[in-house]
Amino acid sequence: MKLFSTIAILIVFGTFSFGQQPVVLTLDKAVELALEKNVSVIQSQNNVDASRSGYLAAIGSYLPTLSASAGWGRNQSEIPMYQTYSPSGYRWVTTATDTFYVPTALRQIEGGGKNISTSYTAGVDLSYTIFDGFRREANFNVKSQALTASEQTAVRTQQAIQFQVEAAYLNVLRDEQLVKVTEENLKRDKRQLERITESNRIGALSLADVYRQQSQVAADELSLITAQNTFDKAKADLVALIGLDILQQYTFADPNISTEISQQELDSWKEKSKNVEQYYKQALDARPDYIAAKASYDASESGVTSARGGYIPQVRAYAGYSLQNSEFSKLSENKSVNWGINLSWNIFDAFQTNQAMQSAIVSRNNSEVSLRQTEREITVEVMKALLDLEAARKGVEVSQKGLQSATEDRKIAEEKYNLGAGTLLDLLTANASYVNAAANLINSSFSYITAQRNLDYVIGGRSK
Repeated sequence: MKLFSTIAILIVFGTFSFGQQPVVLTLDKAVELALEKNVSVIQSQNNVDASRSGYLAAIGSYLPTLSASAGWGRNQSEIPMYQTYSPSGYRWVTTATDTFYVPTALRQIEGGGKNISTSYTAGVDLSYTIFDGFRREANFNVKSQALTASEQTAVRTQQAIQFQVEAAYLNVLRDEQLVKVTEENLKRDKRQLERITESNRIGALSLADVYRQQSQVAADELSLITAQNTFDKAKADLVALIGLDILQQYTFADPNISTEISQQELDSWKEKSKNVEQYYKQALDARPDYIAAKASYDASESGVTSARGGYIPQVRAYAGYSLQNSEFSKLSENKSVNWGINLSWNIFDAFQTNQAMQSAIVSRNNSEVSLRQTEREITVEVMKALLDLEAARKGVEVSQKGLQSATEDRKIAEEKYNLGAGTLLDLLTANASYVNAAANLINSSFSYITAQRNLDYVIGGRSK
């Protein structure tokens, strides 16, 4: 029974593992999923829907309003009954023309009656604002610009998420290559340890070389553990950013991404980087957040116009048709129609319009300051992106040269050590330089690719 249970457990876990095959994600697929699942993207789109409803309401303000009503009501009143009484009898009252009895008091007695009335009503009212001091026009522009701002903000949010996913994806690929470099270095040092151990066994090398190489292998194993952990955490961060199931296994691979950067490409970018003003202009023309800031400023100006409308008279046309009767079957017998034009002017409202006017002016001034600040921030971002890309370009050139030199230096040191003309320390130093040079080239290559995409992002060119 124990054997049977063990086999069953192995089958279950084997089936589960088979069902959890890693999902391969390219960069485009990762971006596509992020734009579908990322919370910030979803929220920005919800804001667009809300702004669109406000814009529709602004359009509706140019249309007449129509309302219908119907009602039923009942009124009941009670009528008390009185009789006269006089504990001391009646008293005579004499006037200039007559003499008569007047009771001295009234007393309510039981009885009386109830009066019940029922009413049925129905009506239709039509109203249309002819003029409201230009507030309707201003409100329409406010809602229109607000919709534009929310749409552009949503686009910028998508661009931001796309760049974040791209940067995180490239970071994963970089960490993966660093793991491979560390693994290859560990394998090489293990093979070197085997050769040194064998040479020591036959007396060709000292035991100190064996210990020194063993120490180097242990350091390589620690470096591999660290690199692998960094790689795994980078994958987890990317999966969380996309919005995928963190428990699912994923493999990130994209054949379209190459870290082989030619000298021709580096020289080409060197020429393009001279057109700084062109990048500034392109960013101000294309950045959705700058377009949104301008739309917000336009909306705030219309807000001032709308607030100023409180000082101007309003003209409204109206018409109504109503029915009323005490019997429902005869409701249509009693009709009334009314229509007319109403002019209203708020002469004094305890400074409420003035307060609204001042608030609108402050809001407009703040929007103008925000617009100018956005322009400055974009200029700084473009400048930083250009500087980062230029530094990355130089880094690739230096790293390529450094790897070539480190490769030759390690080759010479290895040949000398094998011939007995060099020390193990020289070989370890040369190998460490090679590993650092290889890692530097990987880092600089991915930094260059990321810097290119960052420049596209800051000038407003990264959007789906």
